[in-house]
Amino acid sequence: MPLNLPSLKSAGALLAACMLAAGCGSVDRVVSRRVTDAITPYKVEIVQGNFVSREQVEALKPGMSRVQVRELLGTPLLADIFHADRWDYVFTMRRQGVPEQQRRLTLYFKGEGLERWEGDQMPAEVEFVATINKRRVAKVPPLEATEEQLQKAGVKPAGTPAPAPVPDLPPPPANYPPLER
Repeated sequence: MPLNLPSLKSAGALLAACMLAAGCGSVDRVVSRRVTDAITPYKVEIVQGNFVSREQVEALKPGMSRVQVRELLGTPLLADIFHADRWDYVFTMRRQGVPEQQRRLTLYFKGEGLERWEGDQMPAEVEFVATINKRRVAKVPPLEATEEQLQKAGVKPAGTPAPAPVPDLPPPPANYPPLER
């Protein structure tokens, strides 16, 4: 029986495709290992909790009220009903290529006043910003105005006498008219 040239070509193509597919499995493993070693997937930066700076911790004073502490540090990450006199501030940051950062600060209250606090050494704000943004260094603005800036803004410096008291006003009426009839 004579072989047909078109069927011989298709059989050869089928044989070549099978050999190529069989060889690709081993080549594919080698290539994929090299590719995955060279390329890493993007990992999302995860920031959780309250960042507390060294400057904020230095501003804490024993006897501060809970409201004052909350205004200074923000709402605590953990304040439970079983430990009502304890507030925990925890900050965690996970970034690709950088070891995980975790900082803790625990505040203890006695009644309504701050008694003591303990925790990790907190970074200064400038140090923390430098670890986040390697491209530029943040410049912290001055926190106090100079005498010249106060005069320019029309604010009287602290040591100037208070303005004269307002003259006596008539006393408010004893009873007011009803709001609705």
